Amino acid sequence: MITKEAPAAAPAPAPAAPAPTRPGKKRPAWDEVPRWQIYLPLGIYLVFTLIPFYWILLFAVRPAGSTSLVPWPMTTEHFEKVWTDRGFGTYFTNSVYVGLATLVMTTLVALAGGYALARFDFKVKRVFMLALLCSQFVPGALLLVPLFEIFAGLQMINSLGSVIIAETVFQLPLSIILISNFIKNVPYSLEEAAWVDGCGRFRAFRIVVLPLLRPGLIAVGSFAFVHSWNHFLFALMFLNNQHKQTIPVGLNSLMSADSVDLGALAAGGIVAAVPVVIVFAFIQKWLITGFSAGAVKG
Repeated sequence: MITKEAPAAAPAPAPAAPAPTRPGKKRPAWDEVPRWQIYLPLGIYLVFTLIPFYWILLFAVRPAGSTSLVPWPMTTEHFEKVWTDRGFGTYFTNSVYVGLATLVMTTLVALAGGYALARFDFKVKRVFMLALLCSQFVPGALLLVPLFEIFAGLQMINSLGSVIIAETVFQLPLSIILISNFIKNVPYSLEEAAWVDGCGRFRAFRIVVLPLLRPGLIAVGSFAFVHSWNHFLFALMFLNNQHKQTIPVGLNSLMSADSVDLGALAAGGIVAAVPVVIVFAFIQKWLITGFSAGAVKG
């Protein structure tokens, strides 16, 4: 019996060769986003962000009674009114004093507490860290009554010291956590090498560790300064004398139940915002570096 062999299967077609590309020309990446898709949303967001600032500037430099959308002719009458007649010169001085004192006290206490949490182990360390984290969920308004009773017993009502202490206490939990995480990123071997060279713990910390903490200290200090500069409740509750009020309370005094002086209010808002803008313009690089490093677990 004669059998026929099955025909051999046809060979699979060879894969197509890639299309030749011109020398010196790269293929566009699939994940490359066109520039207009980035700049267009950012431009829209920038416009919506800057419109309120332009509106405040317009009311501040536009003459009273004018309805022009262009600030011309410009006037400084609103700034002169709030600085001299409404006492914003005194408010500004008080806010600077409170902000700088809060900055110094918060930074020093947070530095000591952060170093203890980063370098020492003790039994209640986890409980203490949990308490610091949980304190961030407590609104500042809940602290008004107990703090008022404490300051009344210490005869510190109507004193800038009460506002400074309250602001420092309110800023410490987050500041300690940030400084602690920042110190953990500094190698412990650097301190040990300083100890071998004859330095004590405090001197080794001052010479070796402290210079490396500059971004973290700037971030914590600036955050404490800006928060105390803008905070309204503590100054309103603990200060009764008009000559000891701060800028947020002064801005609130420009608004009454019957009318609002928009020109004076806008000028006062610019006076309150300019120092903060200047501070952030100079420390922006340190601020971003400090918060990003302090947020990483060492």
